[in-house]
Amino acid sequence: MSRLKSFIKSIQLKFIIIYILLLLIAIQVIGAYFARQLETQLLENFTESISERVELLNYNLEQALSEERDEDSPTIEQDVRSIIFDLDSDDITEIQVIDHNNRVLGTTNQFDRVNIGNRTTEPRIQRALSAGNREENVVYNPQNGHRTLVISTPVESEGDIIGALSLEASMEGVYTQLNDINRIFANGTVLAITVSALLGILVARTITRPITEMRKQAKVMATGDYSNKVNVYGEDEIGQLAISFNDLNDQLQLAQATTEGERRKLSSVLSNMTDGVIATDDYGDIILMNEPAANLIGKNYIEVQGQPLIDVLGLHTHVNSLEEIKEIGSTIIDYTEDDHELLLKANFSAIQDEAEEMNGFLTVISDVTEEERVERERREFVANVSHELRTPLTTMRSYLEALTEGTTWKDETIAPKFLNVVQNESERMIRLVNDLLQLSKMDNKDYLLQKERVEYIEYIDQIIDRFSLNLKEGLSLKRVLPKDRCYVWMDSDKLTQVLDNIISNAIKYSPEGGEINVTVNIERHHILTKVSDEGVGIPQENLEKVFDRFYRVDKARTRQLGGTGLGLAIAKELIEAHDGKIWAESREGKGTTISFSLPLMRKKRGRSS
Repeated sequence: MSRLKSFIKSIQLKFIIIYILLLLIAIQVIGAYFARQLETQLLENFTESISERVELLNYNLEQALSEERDEDSPTIEQDVRSIIFDLDSDDITEIQVIDHNNRVLGTTNQFDRVNIGNRTTEPRIQRALSAGNREENVVYNPQNGHRTLVISTPVESEGDIIGALSLEASMEGVYTQLNDINRIFANGTVLAITVSALLGILVARTITRPITEMRKQAKVMATGDYSNKVNVYGEDEIGQLAISFNDLNDQLQLAQATTEGERRKLSSVLSNMTDGVIATDDYGDIILMNEPAANLIGKNYIEVQGQPLIDVLGLHTHVNSLEEIKEIGSTIIDYTEDDHELLLKANFSAIQDEAEEMNGFLTVISDVTEEERVERERREFVANVSHELRTPLTTMRSYLEALTEGTTWKDETIAPKFLNVVQNESERMIRLVNDLLQLSKMDNKDYLLQKERVEYIEYIDQIIDRFSLNLKEGLSLKRVLPKDRCYVWMDSDKLTQVLDNIISNAIKYSPEGGEINVTVNIERHHILTKVSDEGVGIPQENLEKVFDRFYRVDKARTRQLGGTGLGLAIAKELIEAHDGKIWAESREGKGTTISFSLPLMRKKRGRSS
C-alpha cells in the first residue's frame, strides 16, 4: 500500500500521464477530424445516391403522367405503382406520387394506401406543386432516434408541373457504419494507449531513476550523513545534475562541519555564561535563549519562542518600538513579585548582517538585585551617618558660638547648661562612632566571640535585676522564667549588649505606668527569649525594617533619648553570630515584642545539664 501511494505521488507517474495525455490528445484530434470528414463524405455519398434515384423516378413518372391512354391501356395509378415498386431499395422507406390536382396516385407505405385517390395537404407537397420547389430535409425521430432524409420535388413535362414526388430514405445505415468505424478507432486508441503506457513506464524509469536516487540521498543528507554519493548514468542534463549534486554534497559536508564546530563553541559559551542571553530576529521575536536567561525571567525557551522581546521582558514602560531599544542601550527591569525582590539589568546590542542591515537584537540580562540593594543601602547609610553626625555637631557649634561670642561664658547659670549640652552631644557622637566601628568589624568579620558554657536562666535573671534597680518611676519590669537549668554556648559580654539594647528600647518607648515583660521558654533544641513593651508599636509595613541600620519608629523621640538607630542592627548581627534568630512582632498602639532564639547545648549521657 505504501509503495502504491509513493508511486501515485511520484514524478514517474506524472511522466506516464503526460505521455499518455499527449498521445491521447493527438489521437482524439486526428479521430475527431477523421470522423467529421468521414461523416460528411458518407452523407454526401448517401444524398447523391438518393438524388440519382429521385431523378430516375422523376423521369419515369414524367413519361407515365404525360402519356395518352386508351381503354385498353393500364391506368395511371397502375403505372405509378409499377414504377415506384420497381425501385427496390433498403434505404428508401416510402415513396409517394401526387398529380397536379394534389391527388395521391401511389405510395409504397401499405398503411397509407387508403389515401390513394385522396387529396394531400402537406405543405412541402403544396410548395412543390405550386412553386416548383425541390426540398431536402433531415428529420429526426426522438422516439427511436432515427434520422430520415425527406425529398420533395416536382414532376415536370415541357416546363409544366404535372405532379410531385415525395421520398423518404433512412440514414441509419450511414450512422451505423460511422459507429462501427468509431468503435474500431476507439479499440485502436485503447490498444495504442496501453502500448504507450508500457513504453512510457520504461522511458519514465530511465528519467526518474537518477532523480529518485538523488531524492533518497537528499533525505540521508538531511539526517547529517554525507558519506554516500549518487550514481552518474550519463553525460546528459540529468547526469550533469547528478555530478552537481555530488559536489553539493561535499560542500555541505564541509559547511556542516564548520557550522557544527562554531555551534558547539557558541553553545559552550552560552551554557557556561552566568548572564542570560536572548537573541531576536529583525521583528523583535525571540529565536534563542540560554538557561541562565530562562532562570532569571522564570520562563523556559518553549514558552517564549517567537514571542516579542518587549512583551517577554515587560519593556512597555521603557520603550515603545525596536528602534528605541537600540537607542537606550541598557535598562533596569523590575521583576519584584510580592516579597521576592528581583532587579535585572538588560544590555541591548543590534545584530547586523553583511550589508550592515539590522537583522535582530542580542540582549544580555544579569541579576543586579544585590548590587542595587547594596548601592541603595550605601547611599542610605552615608545619608544617615551624615545626618546623625550633622545634628549633634550643629547643636555643639550653636552652643559653643553662644559661649565664645559675648559674655555668656561668664554667666554661672547659663554656661554650665550649655557645656552640659555640648558634653551630651559629644558622648552621643562617641556612641555613634563606636557603634559604627563595631558594625564595620562585624561586616568585615573582624571580631572574635569569646564563647563559654553559660547557665542561661541565672544569667538572664541577673540582667533583669540590673535593669530593675535603675528602672524609672511609673514602669514595671516583670519576668517569666522556667525553673529548669539550661546551658547555652555563648559570649556573655556580646549577649549582654544585645539584651541591653532590646530592654533599653522597651524602656525608652514604654509610656508612664507601662509594663515590660521578659519571658524565657525552653523548647526542644532552642531557648526562646521575648521582651515585650506597651509602647507606640511599629506599623505592620515597617516591621521588617526595625533591624535595619538607623531605622527609628519615632525619630524625634529617639534623638531626644540619645538613640543612634543602630542598636537592633548590632543585636541582629550578634544573635546571628551565635547561630540564632531574632524577629519582631508588633501592633501599632499596642506595643512591640522582640524575640530571639539561641541553640541549647546538648546534654551528655548519664549527666544532667
